[in-house]
Amino acid sequence: MSTQAVGTTRRGRGARKAVRQARDITMLPALKRALPLTEPMTPEQIARIDAASMSILEDVGVVFRDPIALEDWRRIGADVRGEHVHLDRALVRELIATIPETFTYHARDPEKNLPFGKDHGIFVPMTGAPYLRDLDDVRRNPTLEDLANFHKLSHMLPAMHSSAHHIVEPYDHPISQRHLRITYSSMKHSDKTFMGMTTSPRNAEDVLEMSAILFGADFLESHPVVTGNCNGNSPLVWDETMLGALRAFSRRNQPVLCSPFVLGGANTPASVAPTVAQLNAEALSALAYTQVIRKGAPAIYGHYLSTVSMKSGAPMAGTPEISLMNFMIGQMARYYGVPWRTSTSLGGAKTFDAQAGYESAMTLNAVLMSGANYMWHAAGWNEAGMHCSMAKFVVDAEVCAMGYRMAEGIRWDDFDAAVAAVADVGPGGHYLGHPHTLENFQRAFFMPEMFDNNSIEQWQAEGGIEINERALQCARALLADYEEPRLDPGIDEALRDYIERRESEIPAADALNQEY
Repeated sequence: MSTQAVGTTRRGRGARKAVRQARDITMLPALKRALPLTEPMTPEQIARIDAASMSILEDVGVVFRDPIALEDWRRIGADVRGEHVHLDRALVRELIATIPETFTYHARDPEKNLPFGKDHGIFVPMTGAPYLRDLDDVRRNPTLEDLANFHKLSHMLPAMHSSAHHIVEPYDHPISQRHLRITYSSMKHSDKTFMGMTTSPRNAEDVLEMSAILFGADFLESHPVVTGNCNGNSPLVWDETMLGALRAFSRRNQPVLCSPFVLGGANTPASVAPTVAQLNAEALSALAYTQVIRKGAPAIYGHYLSTVSMKSGAPMAGTPEISLMNFMIGQMARYYGVPWRTSTSLGGAKTFDAQAGYESAMTLNAVLMSGANYMWHAAGWNEAGMHCSMAKFVVDAEVCAMGYRMAEGIRWDDFDAAVAAVADVGPGGHYLGHPHTLENFQRAFFMPEMFDNNSIEQWQAEGGIEINERALQCARALLADYEEPRLDPGIDEALRDYIERRESEIPAADALNQEY
């Protein structure tokens, strides 16, 4: 394939705004971890989780509420009893062995392609928020314009590797047709990889057809370009909607996240290790099913992790048990040789306050040390996912960049030159004007833009602006500087034509998309 960006017309650099030239929006490469991972389980404990999960699959079984899936399982010899599918551990191992351990995500701009799996990981913004906190920090229902703004920010923030999909729900468009506009916004406002809606099997097909318009149908057959997500109904249930969407993605050789939805203590046992055993069984059953659909199709061991307050029943973020489960799930995914997804930067606070920051940082650090590959909900998530905050989105992205730098590990390339500088400076001197400092100061220590490290006198003299307002100012400036990564006019027209045709076929009042 040509090195020119897919669906992009070349333009001269001189057309960029002068202020834009001062802002580096170059996307960070996929994170390649160089730090040792946190692996609390011994080999014997990994085997114990595996054995428990396999016993669940064999003896308890998993419900597949979908006649097509049940027939697929019967066809390959699984033990199907009504809607319960009992999976022999040898069959599960045989199927998941064909999942690629690594692959490359292909973006509209080939320079933003991403190696994925093993030591490589990517940060993906949050999705699914029914509310946002906007540029004025007002909590309200989102619109298509708000969604576009989040996609623009995703495009401009270096640590974000994807524009995701419905970062916020656009309430000014019918639910039944919304997936089309969401997908178009993901494609149009960013040339990074993106996610595809799986709110129904037909919606998933629409996403894949639009991806084929953008990249070419043949290209999809051998190149991952879009990610689907299929949530399980814990405990131990996969439904028709998710399984149909899973089939759509797997048939087209596109990666799908197989994600049990864990509310620890509510839909799993009230204990960490048994929760992981159940979650592991659920994920393995869906991962195996992707290979029933298409052997060798990329698939990602997924989950959404939350623990439930035993006082109120409310989901919690940033708890120590979530970190422990991330460490354990990372070990299990590596044991099976499959890439895996988790959630990071999650907050339960109602505003972008200290609680939101602590919860998000607690989870992010654990995720980085757990070796996760697909780090979803990495920017904006607050109020247990009920809203996406413009301010938090920008700060989370910078904190992800800080975590990225940490996980890259120690740099040794300038060690000898820096040690030689010690002799040059000598006792009582300083390094501020030394040639080594002048050459390396920009990369020596991470310099956050969102955090204020000045004296209190200087901070007060500059208006005493706290981080929420500082982040909103940054978001406004980014959006003012945004320049669209232009789609090829022919591809853009084809996408618009597809949306127009499909919207004419889908009744706007058909809120659940069940017939289409």
